[in-house]
Amino acid sequence: MKTALAAALLLTAALAAEAQNHNAVQPYESLDSTAADASASSEYLAAKARWHNELAAFSRADQQQFPPPGGVVFVGSSTVRMWKNLAQDFRQVPGIVNRGFGGSTMADCSLFARDLVVRYKPRQVLVYAGDNDLAEGRTPLQVLESFARFANAVRAELPNTRISFISVKPSPSREHLMPLIRETNNVISAYLNRLPDSEYIDVFTPMLGADGRPRPELFRSDRLHLTDEGYRLWQSIIAARLSGVVPAVSSMPIPAPATSLP
Repeated sequence: MKTALAAALLLTAALAAEAQNHNAVQPYESLDSTAADASASSEYLAAKARWHNELAAFSRADQQQFPPPGGVVFVGSSTVRMWKNLAQDFRQVPGIVNRGFGGSTMADCSLFARDLVVRYKPRQVLVYAGDNDLAEGRTPLQVLESFARFANAVRAELPNTRISFISVKPSPSREHLMPLIRETNNVISAYLNRLPDSEYIDVFTPMLGADGRPRPELFRSDRLHLTDEGYRLWQSIIAARLSGVVPAVSSMPIPAPATSLP
């Protein structure tokens, strides 16, 4: 365990140092000069084919009304995609853009950093991903590496954009992954401590009950996606992190933590 922790800390330091060297980072679409670059390009093309419908929907939305620069982009998996009232929940924050695509991984987000973040030139990007990676068998260090690639791709072209990582949530259906979820959150939090103008947003801890287990009232019947109560909790946590602008607080009360699962 100590060896694994030491390795994680060393990798965290190395990735953070790399992220600060903007000249060492190139956009994914232009990486084609080495074997590693070719592999990244092939991964990008494969991901683009896999997510064709979702990317096409974003393109159509942009054609109808392209988001002005300087906004706030939310990107990530289905928890972001299913946040239907995202713009309304943060209505005092100008320029909210939802680019969540269900089932996506942190690896996918890193490949699409230019397509779903950089092109909008936001002042801040918030990313939620990682639990699908773990469910597919990736390790916490692999999730960290994917997030670092995402951060590097954003910083390479948008050095002044704030990068916020929303912690991996403790879903009841994935309670068996809790040790890996905790480790993932810990190593990414450590990485962000070394990365300027970035932050780790902890939704994991408030989503646990007094018994240390996920609060069931925050999740739908699939025990994975959030209920309205879950989104209200996230809103209350994230609101103060959006470029210093705090939106109006929802009139609906946030439920008290449950003491135990039914």
